[in-house]
Amino acid sequence: MDVERLSSNVARMIELGGKAFAAYMKPRETGSHSSEQPEGLADIVKTLGLVAEFWLKDPQRAMTIQSEFTSRYMELWAASLKMMGGEKAEPVVKPDARDNRFKDRQWSDNAFFDFLKQFYLVTTGLAERFVERAELDGHTKHKAGFYMRQIVNALSPSNFVPTNPELLRETIGSSGENLVRGMQLLAEDIERGGGDLKIRQSDDSPFALGKNLAVTPGKVIYENDLMQLIQYSPTTEKVGAVPLLIIPPWINKFYILDLVQDKSFIKWAVDQGLTVFVVSWVNPDQRHARKSFADYMHEGPIAALKVVGEVTGQKRSHVIGYCVGGTLLAVTLGYMAAKGIDLVETATFFTTQVDFTHAGDLKVFVDEDQIQTLEKRMAQTGYLEGSQMANAFNMLRSNDLIWSYVVNNYMKGKTPMPFDLLYWNADSPRMPAANHSFYLRHCYLNNDLSSGRMEVDGEKLDLKKVKVPVYNLAAREDHIAPARSVFLGSSAFGGPVEYVMAGSGHIAGVVNPPAKGKYQHWTGGPPVGDFDAWVAKATEHPGSWWPHWREWIRRHDGKEVAARAIGNKKHRPIEDAPGRYVKVKY
Repeated sequence: MDVERLSSNVARMIELGGKAFAAYMKPRETGSHSSEQPEGLADIVKTLGLVAEFWLKDPQRAMTIQSEFTSRYMELWAASLKMMGGEKAEPVVKPDARDNRFKDRQWSDNAFFDFLKQFYLVTTGLAERFVERAELDGHTKHKAGFYMRQIVNALSPSNFVPTNPELLRETIGSSGENLVRGMQLLAEDIERGGGDLKIRQSDDSPFALGKNLAVTPGKVIYENDLMQLIQYSPTTEKVGAVPLLIIPPWINKFYILDLVQDKSFIKWAVDQGLTVFVVSWVNPDQRHARKSFADYMHEGPIAALKVVGEVTGQKRSHVIGYCVGGTLLAVTLGYMAAKGIDLVETATFFTTQVDFTHAGDLKVFVDEDQIQTLEKRMAQTGYLEGSQMANAFNMLRSNDLIWSYVVNNYMKGKTPMPFDLLYWNADSPRMPAANHSFYLRHCYLNNDLSSGRMEVDGEKLDLKKVKVPVYNLAAREDHIAPARSVFLGSSAFGGPVEYVMAGSGHIAGVVNPPAKGKYQHWTGGPPVGDFDAWVAKATEHPGSWWPHWREWIRRHDGKEVAARAIGNKKHRPIEDAPGRYVKVKY
């Protein structure tokens, strides 16, 4: 280490630290950012306090904690002493094979770092075990386990320079220049987040919508307050008679299905001889505050289906709904069944929940107190900032989506590599207050849709009246719409359901082009009975599920017709895809 360079770098780091602090304070001093304590902090303290109370209010239980901690630490200390003395010792605890935090050889070869790693793993294992064994109601225990994971992930020794051998080498080798670069990135990210830390997960500079993302040729042929409808140019001489409408989630932007060309589901579907239409949702502001779930239904799927029918001359369409876009599709199907409206040939759901019994860790954020707090906040602006929902999603996999970037960006001082998927992930739109409140209350909190209690625009919805064929895609490692939850939701529909489980998670399980040869998918007959039993008997197929879906769709395509021109006299092209709405950022 060059001591003079280190001294100079420390001074620069302190100077940049002042800039980071100024970027944090400026919006709070001007009143453009609330200086109040985050609402979630109070809930964390309250929830974990209930766990502590359970164990400490009974002396016998308190002794149990003490003895288990003492026993495990003594076991670790004995093994570490052996290793420090040059003897071979089996680890008391090993990290999960998928845990990338401890891949550096020094975590195992160096006795000090090996002790730190095992001390951390023993402590976190005990903490999580005591949460699990606490006698609390199910929702409180779920929240406590989630909050505990966030805390232990934040306190990992891999997140700090003195306790991470790789960071120590980097710091010594560069005489602290990595920390200077990291502090500069930290200041930039706080300023970019308007006073909040907005961790960059990708280098955004190489990407531009319509230039190297969302470039499948097409035109916007219709628009209203909530969406633009895009029709894509055909690439085949013949197409299936039945057109395809895709309804993406409004929580994210539609181009997850139209990333670079070799990953684009939209381009692939066009090349498969389908006439493809896609809804591109508006990025809302105060004007959309009172737009309800019913408004999204009428101005989204129902309006789009009518336009698609007028353009193609077909009475019915294939429809795909992705995530909350799929929940909206299910609501629309229930509403149309109640009203006797017949516009859908088949319905495909990508990682969609209609029953929220097993909705996973997102349920941590949904109870009456938290929803009321969120509603009060949304009432001030008329919408929920997209960054808040993005933060919630990142917390579901905080080691991968938060702390790995903290280490890379602010400790190593490295700018992330360009990555189209993570660029999209950071491009988060807002959500109107009325719509989001309805979704949280009637889906996550009360589970009204599958139970037949949901009422939309004066109609009580019964999904058993939905008789159209359904293709229900789940993803095995999905943290947002768990495969078990999607499986249970299959039983809510009244018609035939093809349940397919893809490998990987909520995004990679869906965006998995056949040419890549990645992951796998499982088929196993009707989704009835026990989920684990279905999985045990299911047949595994290598590679993407896309061709399997295309064959299923083809059985409902009808005869082939000549490829269709874009739009018609009533619905003339307005602008090139991907359109204006998807480009709006705040």
